[in-house]
Amino acid sequence: MVKNMEYRIGQVVQGIVTGIKPYGAFVKVDDRYDGMIHISEISSDFVRDVHYFVKLGEKIVVKIIDINPENNHLTLSLKAVQPSRHTRRSYSRITVKGSDTGFEVLKAALPQWIKKEKEIMKLDYSRALLQEDLKDYQEKVNEIHESVMNKTCKGNDYIGWVEWPYSYDKEEFDRIKEAAGEIREKADVLLVCGIGGSYLGARSAIEMMKGLYPDDKPEIIYCGNGLSSTYLMQILKHIEGKSVYCNVISKSGTTTETAVAFRIFEQYIVEHYGVEESKKRIIATTDKARGTLKELADKKGYRTFVIPDDIGGRYSVFTAVGLLPIAAAGIDIDELMKGCQQAYEDFRDPDLDMNIAYQYAVIRRILEKQGKSNEILVTYEPSMTMIAEWWKQLYGESEGKEGKGIYPASVTFTTDLHSMGQFIQEGNKTFFETVLTLEEPMLDMNFPADEANLDNMNYLAGKNLDWINKMACRGTVDAHVDTGNVPNVLLTLKDNSAFSYGYMIYFFFRACAMTVLMLDVNPFNQPGVEVYKKNMFKLLGKI
Repeated sequence: MVKNMEYRIGQVVQGIVTGIKPYGAFVKVDDRYDGMIHISEISSDFVRDVHYFVKLGEKIVVKIIDINPENNHLTLSLKAVQPSRHTRRSYSRITVKGSDTGFEVLKAALPQWIKKEKEIMKLDYSRALLQEDLKDYQEKVNEIHESVMNKTCKGNDYIGWVEWPYSYDKEEFDRIKEAAGEIREKADVLLVCGIGGSYLGARSAIEMMKGLYPDDKPEIIYCGNGLSSTYLMQILKHIEGKSVYCNVISKSGTTTETAVAFRIFEQYIVEHYGVEESKKRIIATTDKARGTLKELADKKGYRTFVIPDDIGGRYSVFTAVGLLPIAAAGIDIDELMKGCQQAYEDFRDPDLDMNIAYQYAVIRRILEKQGKSNEILVTYEPSMTMIAEWWKQLYGESEGKEGKGIYPASVTFTTDLHSMGQFIQEGNKTFFETVLTLEEPMLDMNFPADEANLDNMNYLAGKNLDWINKMACRGTVDAHVDTGNVPNVLLTLKDNSAFSYGYMIYFFFRACAMTVLMLDVNPFNQPGVEVYKKNMFKLLGKI
């Protein structure tokens, strides 16, 4: 075992490159300390590609410029000891005796570090302030896992999502891609008409992968998720003169919000394009054989896609419910399903040492026992705000029953630090934070220098914006945990790709089923939702 050293700022050390990102490189110094070289500290030359200066698995010489003893993290500089690419050549391949530096141990551990660097999703609960050991719950987790896989758990009629990454209808999948291609070719606007799980999943995927201001068509407009007259009429005005398609999504077709919007937009499309053309432009995703919407679509000749009988709405984003709008937005749904498949493989073993979905499930129950009755999902990307909205439905509707459950809330930092930050830091401590971040941003740029520096911001010049965002995240976690005593669970997703999105949703599906079944509650029904519907129908004169 390598002897752990006590390092100091200014010390020159040797390490192995274990990861390379657009914003810098990760370096393992010994079996306890690791570090990062930010792109601004790679070289005094212009750095277009970090890979040009360092290679994965390479031994390099670096200088320590900052130390965080709480997490054994070093901030490193390559340019401080290798100021240009010409002098770098004489340093980078330096030969070091393993007995003197411990590189034999580092070499043995390198494959695992590289494997970890390639993980799609990482969970860190070292800041969760847990008062129990996760492994104490292994027996319970094993029991619940078997009940899910054997279809004997509560709500077992609605666990078709478990095997769906492999069992999905391949023929329908191809038809989805064909319809999506037509929409992309002919539509300026796609109206996605649905509520709850019928639109949240698709919207979360599209915004995460395309951003809030995509520069291609079709424009995706979400309707049928509320009853605002102003909203509906503004959409009517906005789509005038544009080529419009509509995907209406409802299992029964009787959901009031969706049915109201669909009648309005169906009439608009028929009036503008005629009966025959409307058959191409209106697509229904609904029950396979029955229900109001299925009967309507069959009678009028609209194309239909199927909502599986054994998958509930909030688990349906990787069915036709979500896949048609997602594909119509230009996203590779083959990759999305591959991500789900990888997650299925990674989470099929209930071992809490390996299964991060089940780790998250158990952490939630432990923190609830510690008095944390509210969970705040934190994101640092505005394009992931709808991920939080989808997550809130998944966990709120699955868990909030029989007087049980953790209340799901969300914030988008750093924006909400200027509104909710005070409460989180010093308010009533009934909550914990789950921080979901992207390892690699969709877009990035270096912060520019300004010769006059009238805003005193040149201290950030040359650093990329994503690094600044990540330092804000790190500082916030430290403040909330160390000073505010707020437990933090850290989830890191590799990037915003379709593969990563598919992996993430299946992670949350698995974790949700496990954590709710640990409460001895059915995760797959929502009886409380029917109460407001009955009252509304009575007031509207339906019953």
